[in-house]
Amino acid sequence: MNASWFRLSALAAVGAFALVLGLPDCARAVDSVNPVLDQPRAQPAPTARPAQKSGKKKKKAPKNSDKRSELQFIDGYRAAHALIYRRHDYTAAIGKLQSLGHDDNPDVANLIGYASRKLGRYDDSKLWYERALAADPNHTRTWSYYGMWHAEQGNLLKARDFLAKVRQLCGGTRCREYTELKGVIEGTRVY
Repeated sequence: MNASWFRLSALAAVGAFALVLGLPDCARAVDSVNPVLDQPRAQPAPTARPAQKSGKKKKKAPKNSDKRSELQFIDGYRAAHALIYRRHDYTAAIGKLQSLGHDDNPDVANLIGYASRKLGRYDDSKLWYERALAADPNHTRTWSYYGMWHAEQGNLLKARDFLAKVRQLCGGTRCREYTELKGVIEGTRVY
């Protein structure tokens, strides 16, 4: 095997490992198609054992039910993501995202906001962007999209404030969220 193939394989393995470890928003792939892995995992609270067993038996949930519902959510999210970014079917994507029952997930709320903005539903879009930021105040993609929303509304001062926030979250000016919002503000990009 040649050395470049080996280096490429090693880089892919390192990248996959880094994703498993969970990187900050600006280091992850933009427009993530996996919202569950991008969220911090909540640790379950320890539960106290009852002092004595009751005579009634509780039905145990299947071991894989949580995993199954998580996978269904991811599959539904990916389908909606494809409707937005590949097919540009924003109406269908909004319906799909809302049917997931995870409206407070920042990735879901952000995509609904984005699709609403693309449909010209600016009031709805604003509400969804604010919902995404309430769920995750450091959601870089939402700050960028919401900055674009302000630019489209003609409020370039507010859009620049959002650009500064994106720069702070990304740690500089090289992340995709920053360059896209900056391009929209300067009038060199439409997103």
